[in-house]
Parts: sequence; C-alpha cells; structure tokens
Amino acid sequence: MEETKRKGFKKESFMQGVMTLMISQVLIKLLGLVYTLYLTNREGFGDKGNAIYAAGYQIYALLLTISSIGVPNAISKIISEKVAVGDHKGANRVFKVAFVTFAIVGLVGTLLLFFGAHAIANYWLQIPEAEMTLVALSPAIFFVATSSVMRGYFNGRKSLKTTARAQTLEQIFKTVLTIVIVEIVAIMTTTSTKLMAAGANLATTLATFLSFSYLVLYYKSRRKEIGEEVKQTVNYKFEKVSTIVKKVLMVSIPMTISSVLSSINKNVDAFTVKRILSTYLPAEIAIEKYGILSGKVDTLIGLPLSVNIAFATALVPAIAEAKAKKDTTTATKRTSFSLLVSMLIGLPCTIGMCVFAEPILKLLYPNASNGATLLQVAAFTIIFSVLNQTINGALQGFGKVMVPATALGIGVVTKLILNLILLRIPAINVYGASIGSVACHLVAFIIAFLVLKKNVKLSLNWNNFVIKPIISTAIMAICSYAIYIVLGGIISTKLATIIAILAAVIIYALAIIALKVFTKEEIKMLPYGIKIYNILEKMGIY
Repeated sequence: MEETKRKGFKKESFMQGVMTLMISQVLIKLLGLVYTLYLTNREGFGDKGNAIYAAGYQIYALLLTISSIGVPNAISKIISEKVAVGDHKGANRVFKVAFVTFAIVGLVGTLLLFFGAHAIANYWLQIPEAEMTLVALSPAIFFVATSSVMRGYFNGRKSLKTTARAQTLEQIFKTVLTIVIVEIVAIMTTTSTKLMAAGANLATTLATFLSFSYLVLYYKSRRKEIGEEVKQTVNYKFEKVSTIVKKVLMVSIPMTISSVLSSINKNVDAFTVKRILSTYLPAEIAIEKYGILSGKVDTLIGLPLSVNIAFATALVPAIAEAKAKKDTTTATKRTSFSLLVSMLIGLPCTIGMCVFAEPILKLLYPNASNGATLLQVAAFTIIFSVLNQTINGALQGFGKVMVPATALGIGVVTKLILNLILLRIPAINVYGASIGSVACHLVAFIIAFLVLKKNVKLSLNWNNFVIKPIISTAIMAICSYAIYIVLGGIISTKLATIIAILAAVIIYALAIIALKVFTKEEIKMLPYGIKIYNILEKMGIY
C-alpha cells in the first residue's frame, strides 16, 4: 500500500496505462505525420527524398532493434514479477545491471553504423545518397538503447505515464527539429535532396538525446522514493551480475528477434523494390515508387498500429504480474478484452483506408498524391498487424516469448519469396511488395493466434468478436462514403474528406453501442466504465 501512495510511482490500473499510452501514441503519430507531410511536400525533397531518408532509416532501425527494441518489454516483465512479490531491491539491481549492459551494446551499434555507413549505402542499399543519413543517425542507437532500459523499468512499476511523456517529448523535438534543420540545409545548399535527408535524420538523433536526458533527470528526482522501497524489500534473493544479464537476455533476445524480423520485413522492401524494379524501369522511377511505398503508404498504415501498441506494451507487465500472483483469471480477461478492442481498432481502419485511400492522399500530400491503389492493397496488413501486436504482448507476458519471433519469421520468409517473384512481373511491379506484406502478417497472425488459443482459455464470443464488428464497419463505410460523395458536389474535396472521416468515427461508435459489442463487464473495464454503463443503462441500450 505504501507504494500506491507515493507521488513518484503511483500505480496505474491496466486500462489507465493503456489509455495513457494510447493518447501518447496518437499524439506521436500525428506529430510524425506533420513532419512527414512537410518533407513529402517540401520542394526538393518529395518521393526521392523519402527514398533516401527511409532507406537510411530502415538500416538504423534494424541496428536499433538488435541493440534495444525488445528491451523495454523484457525489463518490464522481469521488474513487474519482482515488484509483485515485494522484491524492490532485486528490481532495482536488475535495472542497474541492464542499464550498463545495454549502454555497451548501444555503443557498439553506434560505432558499427558510423564506420559502416559508406559500405551499407553503396553496396547493401545501392543508394549512395543514403550514406550521410546513416552517419547522422548513428549516435541515436546509444541513446535509444539506454532509454529503452529506463522505459522498461518504469513500465514494470506500472508508471507508464513516464514512458508516454518521454516518447511524446521525443516526437515533439523530432518534429520541430526536422523542419528547422531541413529548412536551414535547404537554404545553405540550394535544396540538396541528399543533405536535406541527412538533416532530417540528424533531427532524430538530437530528439533521442533529449528524450534520454528527460528520463535520466526523472529517475534522479525519484531516487529517494526508490531508496525507501529498497529498504522495505521482502523476498530478496541475491543474484550475480552474470545471472541477471543472462536472465535479461533470455527474455529480451526472443522479443528482440521479433522486432528484428519486423525491421527485416521493412528492409526486404529496401533491398528488393528499387533493385528489382530497376531491371525494367528507369532508376529514377524505381526510386520514386519505393519512396511512395516507404514514405507515404507505410506511414499511413502505421497510424492504427501506433494506437494499438498500447495494449501490447501494457499487457506484458500486467500478465507477468498476474502470473507471479497466480491470478490466471485476471490475465485471461485482460487478454480477451484487449483482443476485442484491437479488432475494433484494426477492422475499421483497414476498410476506411481502402475506401478513402485516394481522398486521404490528396488531402495529406497535395503535391505528391500518387499511390492510392498501393495504399488500398497495403491496408489489409492493418487488421492482422494490430491483432498480432496484442497477441504477441499476451504471449510474452505468459512466457511464450519465442512464439512471436517464430511466427513472424515464417511470415518474413513468405514476404521475401513473394517480393522476389511478384516484383519481377511488370504488370504487378511495386504492388508485389504490398501483397507480400499482407501475406507476411496474415501468416504470422494465424500461427500466433493458434498458439495463444491452445495455451489460454480465451473468453471470446464469435458473434461479438467478428460478426458485429464487421456489420459495424460495413455501416460505417457505406454511410461515410455516401456523405463524402454528397458533400463532394457541394464543398471542396478536402473538406468533404475531413467531414466524412469524422462522420465515420461517430457512425462506427454508435454502431458498436447499438449492436452491444461490449458486455456489461467489458464496459466497466474501460476508464470511467461505470459512468459510461450507467448512462447507457439510462438510455435503455443496456
């Protein structure tokens, strides 16, 4: 009880943590969209600049994944298990050992990218212009690797607000610095696309440093509370440094493998799209097609995933804690509820992106709006990716850490094969990459879901989980598109698009309520759920 009263580490409920991260992720993606729109529409940057920027960024993301991406969930799982049984001293010791370990790993990653930039850009990517972007990004690997340990520590203590603030601050800095630095570079170099792309990635490095600084200062400000908790430790078992490192790696490596495979999935496009398309298209057009895929389509497809990632992040420590307390009922309920919400997020986003692909691109990228059909094909990755995120978080929390990696590995091999076959067909060309992505995530979803279902007794009602969401989505799509068509003949197309999308959100929410997709118990799991249920009850809906 002491712990819940402290201002520094006040515990959040499961759904409070989810909502905090969800709001943070929405804000992060909106800010990301701001600088993406700026870059794509900026004279001298466009699709070619996106290709250079994205190619360098994907290599950075791969090294970053190897050095740190699986770490927050791994650390949060171990910390939450120790905190659940009162071993605060052990939790603090795990944090300190992990911090030093991944600081070394991050430094190695930074040096590899810095000194290997020339070879990677010229021989791996075959985009020489990407060399400077890799150099500019290299220091960020160290800052993110160390920050990831700190985020995992706070997540494990159910202080997800700290992670949310750090990530939001990083994106604010990144957005502002990207625009400022690119503008300065453009003025000084008379719009050199290569240097503008490098400047955009330098902004990423500076933003990661500032976010890391915030986490360090926050941790220092809470040292007194941490010290008090350590004094009250029970169930402490001394572990050698080597034992702790081994334990962290045993959990983080399988999680990191999943993230590495996800990054490799993107790098499959970076290595194959431009290379294969150039065999029958001019190099300039091949680069632009990759730029459309990586700069616009992938950005838009990533928006729903950023909202849902909150469940995957919150599920790992929540389920690990429940398991440590042998509370399987809570773990099962949280998993089932999270899967339902993920379906309700992913399905309308998939169909909405298909229906409004062209209007959305014209709204967001007026100077470079190509790619509507590519976006429509790629949109089908959303539903499977969203469900995969939640399933993977649950599996990791339950200790099945290798399953997500295995499932995604099979999916990535599927994508690579399809890319190599379909991209060579001129009639399909770049669409082959999107088809490969859909197949990748579908295969991974099927494998992971079957394993989860085998190990966890999910309380999912087929009618509520599949049928009603499909009906709600169909109502949303038909009504919102009708609104778009009607308004398109009266007001500007851009304004009609915005109104139609807002109407889609409202119509979908009303359809979910009218069809009673959520049970009484599930509504009460939501933030302010009891108040929401009382209102719906008074309205005669429940």
